[in-house]
Amino acid sequence: MENLVNSNQTIENQNNIQKISPCGIMSDNTSEIIQKLESEMPLFFQGYSDLYSKYLHSIKDIFGVCHLAEKQYFDKFNIDQDILKQFNSYCKSITNTSKSQIDLSRDFLKYYFEFQLSLVDSSDKYFHNLMNNYAKILSQFIK
Repeated sequence: MENLVNSNQTIENQNNIQKISPCGIMSDNTSEIIQKLESEMPLFFQGYSDLYSKYLHSIKDIFGVCHLAEKQYFDKFNIDQDILKQFNSYCKSITNTSKSQIDLSRDFLKYYFEFQLSLVDSSDKYFHNLMNNYAKILSQFIK
């Protein structure tokens, strides 16, 4: 009688065990890796953003210190104000050109990312259609 009870439990345990598929294994593990990468992205981007901001702040500080030291030196030369106005005008044109190039780069990156997102969406739709057709063909062979 005891063997019959153990045998029934073994059959019940075997019925409760889910079959493992290679696709399930690959899908689950891939999903885990992708979720881990997604969870780390904010830290990654924030780190680069903080680093870049600190770098730019450091450069601004260096020019600020140089400005204070050089101001005392150059003020003693009594440079003609018209020459300084021309130099200022020249520097402003370089500044405006640089700012314009930054705007162009920003716009380019904005459209580049939009294009890449659209490309991924299109590829995703294509692969879903491909997999649906593949599943239909595969199901015909399974029958």
